[in-house]
Amino acid sequence: MEKITKVRGTEDLLFDDTRKWHIIEKIILEVATKYNFQELRTPIFEHTQLFVKGVGETTDVVTKEMYTFDDKKGRSLTLRPEGTTGAIRAYIEHKMNGYDNQPIKLYYFGPMFRYERPQKGRQRQFNQFGIETLGIKSPQVDVEVILTGLDVCNKLGLKNLKVLINTLGDEKSRKDYRDALVNYFKQYEDQLCSDCQTRLYKNPLRILDCKVDHDKEFMKNAPHLEDYLTKEAATYFNDVVRILESLNIEYEIDDRLVRGLDYYTDTIFEVVSTNKESGAQATLFGGGRYDGLVASLGGPDVSGIGFGMGIERMLISAEVENPSLFTNIPLDLYVMPLSVETQSYAFKILENLRKLDIDCDMDYLNKSMKAMFKYCERNNIKYAIIVGENELKDNTFILKDLENNTQEELSFELLKTVKERISK
Repeated sequence: MEKITKVRGTEDLLFDDTRKWHIIEKIILEVATKYNFQELRTPIFEHTQLFVKGVGETTDVVTKEMYTFDDKKGRSLTLRPEGTTGAIRAYIEHKMNGYDNQPIKLYYFGPMFRYERPQKGRQRQFNQFGIETLGIKSPQVDVEVILTGLDVCNKLGLKNLKVLINTLGDEKSRKDYRDALVNYFKQYEDQLCSDCQTRLYKNPLRILDCKVDHDKEFMKNAPHLEDYLTKEAATYFNDVVRILESLNIEYEIDDRLVRGLDYYTDTIFEVVSTNKESGAQATLFGGGRYDGLVASLGGPDVSGIGFGMGIERMLISAEVENPSLFTNIPLDLYVMPLSVETQSYAFKILENLRKLDIDCDMDYLNKSMKAMFKYCERNNIKYAIIVGENELKDNTFILKDLENNTQEELSFELLKTVKERISK
């Protein structure tokens, strides 16, 4: 029979993997709670039109990467390729703009799906942590969003970080810049890749983000957005960077940073790892402000800002820069029955220890004492309870300190003192 294996671009997370994920998830929850973000869980699939309208019909995500299918009634559905549009749909559908606590600050965590070439740190099913602040436009909020992501990075022990920041300006800025880009790039239209030839008149900003045309000579002289910013947009961006400076957050203005989705306006940013072992300029998280997105999806005319953080990429970086974060915490204790006859009594001891919140397990396979001691050594377990025929008869047990090679015999009634003994 042909062996069935996992789908390309997906991964099984085995026991050591999930343990590391739990550590990252715990840090994310603590940071999100500290910054007063509340969790939102949206469906893994949505109506396809949500992503076409929200992400942008000319983006690579929509044109090349989405997992789209028809359900049994012929409705087009798509596995979510990113988290923001689903969060906005929920915001609109549940009328969150009417909630008492404004702005709405939410976070999400879960799998996303994009059909792209699998690579280190990015699979076709990947996991993302994201936050969104909706209902206010403020330079302080822009900085708060960046700081939330940096706090996660710091808690993971990541130090080789660079904040890249740019502005896409307001609606007028973008329109004037768009016109300038079209006028500039149309003279090189025949030298653009096929994708950029399509983007030229639909969304010319995407050309600046093109991996194919990036190094071509004419790209160097393309217009710069800062020359087309309105006074209001320039002032807003200056306020953002001034706050970063006041907080001693190092940053670099990257005027070619445009991000890969159509809904961004004003402040956009990426935080990258400069550690070579994590990959050259590996993006840890990125996002920006999106004025107009909520209204374009049928909601109120409110502003929003957020970021997405790839968990696989964060895990890779943390394993490189702070491996001690993932040191396995051993069991407190291991119960060793020395015969089949003593297993029931040993199991009774085991369950009473667990009621005392002691992390413990026991041997169910009737191994030799030597094999059980070897198991403890291999798994860095410092204490064992040994149960033989005499202990069964006398209703006692032997508590052994494996590190110091000492032991004592205790009655079953003194089982509650074990936690005190091993804590010392």
